[in-house]
Amino acid sequence: MTNSPEGTPAPSPASTTTDAGSAFDGIVEPRSENRLVLSGGWHQISRKYVTVQLISTGSFLVLVVAATLVLTLLMHQLWAWIPGGIATVILVWTLAILPRQARSIGYQLRDDDLVFRRGILWQRFVAVPYGRMQLIDITHGPLDRGFGIAQLKFVTAAAATGVVIPGLEQSTAETLRDHLVEVAESRRTGL
Repeated sequence: MTNSPEGTPAPSPASTTTDAGSAFDGIVEPRSENRLVLSGGWHQISRKYVTVQLISTGSFLVLVVAATLVLTLLMHQLWAWIPGGIATVILVWTLAILPRQARSIGYQLRDDDLVFRRGILWQRFVAVPYGRMQLIDITHGPLDRGFGIAQLKFVTAAAATGVVIPGLEQSTAETLRDHLVEVAESRRTGL
């Protein structure tokens, strides 16, 4: 990032193209007074991420219900109601909270680092310094490719700081990757 004449950080090329229309309108913030609040604007993931997750989780739910019904009705294995019922409740709950979870995922491009956040009840904030980024990887499965989204993964020397930003538009992920590689290279040469 470069500074403008007024001393404020100028937007990076990646930040001007990242939220290109299909992202959520605003990030969901926890209501607690003790929450961590960072200044600056949050970039969000694509709404298509919710659709992809609904399809994959819904498909798994259909398989669990079908297996439970086959075991109990055709094979007379009544014990299958217990694990099948528990798995069904968990999957239905997952489907119900999925849109809110997706709206809580965001990232900020700051002067010295990238901050990633996710979660409402169990919040996770990870700041990855640009100079510590060793690998920036884009991955996408068949369903992701079908909807035009990808995941961007950052790896540092510390395994615990690996960050995956899911649900980015493919063009956004590529632009962000190129920008982060450029910034990371310039920061590492200054170490």
